[in-house]
Amino acid sequence: MIRPATAAERDALEALQMRASLGNEADREVLMSHPDAVDIPLAQIAAGRVFVFETNGAIAGFYATLPREDGDTDLDALYVEPNIQRQGIGRLLVEHCATLARRCGSGALHVVGNAQAAEFYAASGFQNVGSFATRFGPALLLRRSL
Repeated sequence: MIRPATAAERDALEALQMRASLGNEADREVLMSHPDAVDIPLAQIAAGRVFVFETNGAIAGFYATLPREDGDTDLDALYVEPNIQRQGIGRLLVEHCATLARRCGSGALHVVGNAQAAEFYAASGFQNVGSFATRFGPALLLRRSL
């Protein structure tokens, strides 16, 4: 089941984000040095822009979006519990996000992703449209037409 997140789930979602992020060896050291990078603003949850995938009463993954000035949507976060990754949950969350963004009038989804996620995003319909400088180093700038 995919449903909107609640403010009471913020800590659990941030903990999930940290677990999933630490699974990426390339980001582990810098993330441990900057744990403040894991932050889901309560305003984003209150605005209905964070959705969780729940199974058997437990949160197994989530995504967050942000509106763009051009009318498109940024996929601001996408995380799945490390022990159940590669089972289609991430792609299900992307499809849910794309459906909602399309209903809201977005023409495309945009995401800044790390190189380790390039294959996942390509399989989910995103195209690499450039690079983006983050505080952790260069990242991919990806776009999926809706």
